[in-house]
Amino acid sequence: MIHILAIVCWIGGVAFATTVVIPSVKALPPSERLAAFDRMESRFAPQARIWLLFAGASGLWMIQRGGMWDRFGDLHFWWMHAMLCVWSIFFVVLFIVEPLILRRRFEVWAARSPDGAFRLLHRGHILLLGLSLITVIGAVAGSHGFSPF
Repeated sequence: MIHILAIVCWIGGVAFATTVVIPSVKALPPSERLAAFDRMESRFAPQARIWLLFAGASGLWMIQRGGMWDRFGDLHFWWMHAMLCVWSIFFVVLFIVEPLILRRRFEVWAARSPDGAFRLLHRGHILLLGLSLITVIGAVAGSHGFSPF
């Protein structure tokens, strides 16, 4: 139950940021975009980090408790690989790339080219949301016995 709650809050937040927040920020005058984005991102990023940790910890607990490590060697369980891959991408982005590298560089880039910076930010979010949704669909279908292999 914790795992599903964490996934819903984490990926739901990504969906909201991708489909509502970023397009709304992009519609603002260029001089207001970065400040508006920072206000919203500073509230969501800590929540996303917490939900991501809950998703990872509960997923690891389920794998260990259920003795499911061997599934990573079976292509019928491709969705488990996908979950680990998506989780890992978000972990690296939220805990390493964004706070240590991206935040400072994005501020400079957004000041120089607001349209280009927010266009790339939006495209990155669309890509991550797409990967996340494919993974969620695959995990739900796979956990109910469906396998394309």
